[in-house]
Amino acid sequence: MQVPAINDELIDVHPKPTYWLTRFMILRLLGGIYAIAFLVAINQILPLIGSEGLTPLNLYIKRISLALGGDVSGFLRLPSVFWFWHSDTALLTVAWIGFALSIIVLWGYANAIMLAILWVLYMSFTHLGQEWYGYGWEIMLTETGFLAIFLVPPGDMRPFPKHEPPFAVIVLFRWLIFRIMLGAALIKLRGDTAWKNATALYYHFETQPIPGPLSRWFHFLPHSVLKIGVWFNWIAELVAPLFVFWPRAGRHVAGIIIILFQLNLVISGNLSFLNWLTIVPALACFDDGFWKKILPCKLVQRAEAAEAVKQEPSKATQRITWFVVAVICILSVQPIGNMLSSGQVMNTSFDPLDLVNTYGAFGTVGQQRYNVVFEGTSDNDSTGKAHWQPYIYKGLPVELDKCPSQVAPYQLRLDWQMWFASMSSPDQYSWTYNLVWKLLHNDRGATSLFARNPFEKMPPKFVRAVLYRYRFANRGNPQGLWWNRDSIGMWIRPMNVKDGQLLGLLRSEEWIK
Repeated sequence: MQVPAINDELIDVHPKPTYWLTRFMILRLLGGIYAIAFLVAINQILPLIGSEGLTPLNLYIKRISLALGGDVSGFLRLPSVFWFWHSDTALLTVAWIGFALSIIVLWGYANAIMLAILWVLYMSFTHLGQEWYGYGWEIMLTETGFLAIFLVPPGDMRPFPKHEPPFAVIVLFRWLIFRIMLGAALIKLRGDTAWKNATALYYHFETQPIPGPLSRWFHFLPHSVLKIGVWFNWIAELVAPLFVFWPRAGRHVAGIIIILFQLNLVISGNLSFLNWLTIVPALACFDDGFWKKILPCKLVQRAEAAEAVKQEPSKATQRITWFVVAVICILSVQPIGNMLSSGQVMNTSFDPLDLVNTYGAFGTVGQQRYNVVFEGTSDNDSTGKAHWQPYIYKGLPVELDKCPSQVAPYQLRLDWQMWFASMSSPDQYSWTYNLVWKLLHNDRGATSLFARNPFEKMPPKFVRAVLYRYRFANRGNPQGLWWNRDSIGMWIRPMNVKDGQLLGLLRSEEWIK
């Protein structure tokens, strides 16, 4: 719409939206998430999949190659730079390069080449990281990182380069947040009845993978408030995504609701970098008209200056952009079919490069919190009469009087896997026997995955794993406890370095000679 101005010139009341500041915000947050993800790898990758790790990468590559008929077939199915070089040095080198490039992006400088390198490096960990990298946010990061490549020019690294962000790529980010949120809603609709009767939050804050310092406060909120929380969940996951393609007002409201929902999850638990990563595509709901109201004036002025002197992208760049759009549209067919299916699966990729995936979380909410605690003793006695001392996790609860820590967006990969393992058996998580073996030898890598090693001077003679049921203690209890717990039973019986069953299992898995 245009109206006459005082000087008889025409002024556009509703100018075409621009996305300079939107791109700036997306890339800064994505750079921070990449940095955290690679930092996690720097600190944990060797104890997990290094040559002396719990599930060594060299053995995994050998088995995948054998199963798929060779390294070439393995690479085509699970693309990764580690097919060519997978020593401990390679793992750390890739992690450090990724971390350094991420910091540059976080600082404000990025181009398509740099973002493509980050995408390839992180995908390398995701594809060969085994169960340690089997979470939905891993493929979400690769999909988000792939789209980000086409937001920027191939060479110009400036925060505000001469080319504006392609609107088609902004739309692809909206398509991503639409699938993330709606997929999460549909998996709940088809899953636990606790979501449909609005009682899911009676249990979620206590039974979620790694509670945070405010989780107990949320858990003991009145049930009426918790039911309102479930309905807000439905609004954010089921209703808001339907508006991400609407005109400006609808998009802005949808984006605000989605981000507020994610921030609520951030403060109520420790869901790795999932919630911050989900915010990244949600930022595409906003245009520069929104950001100008909340960002510093100098930053807004730089965006306006860039808009004033912008140049049209080359024909080649435009063709590449539309080719990417076509590829995403074609690859979206299977994920959409999965979302509409009564047999919906969540957090699954349908192509080797993880370009378009399906997502979802907490389709089922546990009503009991189980936790496996590894314990060791220096006594010659392995019975209950021995003095057993626990290995303290960095995130999972062990000590009853300890307030849960805020560790997210950082991810404690051992803790996450042990949360899943506590609802299963050690035979289904056979690497836990390798962990027992390493604890019996005071392996520095294995013990580094815990907050405290009670046997720093001399390794224990026996190690066991006990299954407990944990519950939040009432606030203000006289003992000052955060948790109460009941012993369920032995999860792994006491074992020593001469245990025949342990030795046999380790040799069958080729973890020892």
